[in-house]
Amino acid sequence: MTSAYTSEISLKDAVEFIVDNRGRSAPIVDSGIKLIATNCISNKNLYPTNEQLRYVSSDTYANWFRSHPLPGDIILTNKGSQNGAVCLVPDPVDFCIAQDMVALRADPEKIYPLYLFAALRSRLVQERIKQLNVDAVIPHFKKTDFDKLQIPLPAPPQQKAIGDFYFQICEKIELNQQMNETLEVMARTIFKDWFLIFGPTRAKAEGQEPYLSPVFWGLFPDALDDEDKPAGWKHGSLLDVATLNPESWSKKHHPEEIEYVDLANTKWGTIESTQVYKWADAPSRAQRILRTGYTIVGTVRPGNGSYSFVNQDGLTGSTGFAVLGPKTGEYREFVYLASTSPENIERLAHVADGAAYPAVRPSVVAETEVVLPSDKVITSFSKLVSPLIDRMEANKQENATLAETRDLLLPKLVSGEIRLREAEKAVEAVA
Repeated sequence: MTSAYTSEISLKDAVEFIVDNRGRSAPIVDSGIKLIATNCISNKNLYPTNEQLRYVSSDTYANWFRSHPLPGDIILTNKGSQNGAVCLVPDPVDFCIAQDMVALRADPEKIYPLYLFAALRSRLVQERIKQLNVDAVIPHFKKTDFDKLQIPLPAPPQQKAIGDFYFQICEKIELNQQMNETLEVMARTIFKDWFLIFGPTRAKAEGQEPYLSPVFWGLFPDALDDEDKPAGWKHGSLLDVATLNPESWSKKHHPEEIEYVDLANTKWGTIESTQVYKWADAPSRAQRILRTGYTIVGTVRPGNGSYSFVNQDGLTGSTGFAVLGPKTGEYREFVYLASTSPENIERLAHVADGAAYPAVRPSVVAETEVVLPSDKVITSFSKLVSPLIDRMEANKQENATLAETRDLLLPKLVSGEIRLREAEKAVEAVA
């Protein structure tokens, strides 16, 4: 892929400072200041994520590192499977960086910083980074080769327009993700209070003032029984409210084409991507029929969080998922939140068998113990929480559309194939 712009600038010339702490292993502590690794950097996210974090002490932060990134710097991973991934540094900065990445501080006299961020993520520049790798086994883009990486350089007004346009789409996706984090906390807090710690019943038994509206408060028993659960509620499992693996394709009954959901593309409540296959070419594990309202929970390395709520029909899931189909619509939120609660994911990770390939049987997921309330409580819970889940799923769908449009338009903008107004019209069409 080539650029329509005649002017280019090397990455070395485009930056005025590089935060480079590579080649040194920082001393780690149990808690403190976040030390992000390459797994936290992805071209899908505007800012680094907090995944599998390590920490350093305040003394290490102040005295061990050569330098630290500033807000607006651009983090570039340059070694390993995430080689070439790019994120912005947020404001404020609550982390430090060490090995296998650098933070680039763009020279605003030479290039618009947000344009450099966008350009580094473009297909054209990503391909050029891969061509400069010095190791096929462990990809490595050396700092000494920054002078060899050429960045297309349109006129300053075009740089600003492209950079701002790309950032605004990324920011909208980021805001939706933040909203979803808040909505999920709300939904899980309500679930835990009602069905795990039995907050309303405990409060009533202790004579506390109501903290729910009367329509909800009156649903809960006034006392706990001898088993420390609300009086009249029953012990059960998810099999009382959901069907395990309700439908599967067979050799005789299957579509000609499937849209496949795999464990690797399902993370912490989101199906990040799918892949379309002709049936004859599909993986042998592509068997589970997924429907709107189902919950899928990965049975292989369950501690990795390969679970999600299913928000559309027409998907086919891997047999590596335990698929839970709620027996009625009112059960869908209960099933999702019970099966994917942090406590249950931790339990599944603990009981997984196999050192190299830890897994649980699908029945272990389906047999998750729950305390079953009255139907009125379940119905009220669904009415209260379903708008939160629905809003989350709508945000995920909007983000998927925005990301697809962004990633389609970016290389055309950076290469000069299309102009900004054309890109804006394309975004307006899907917004």
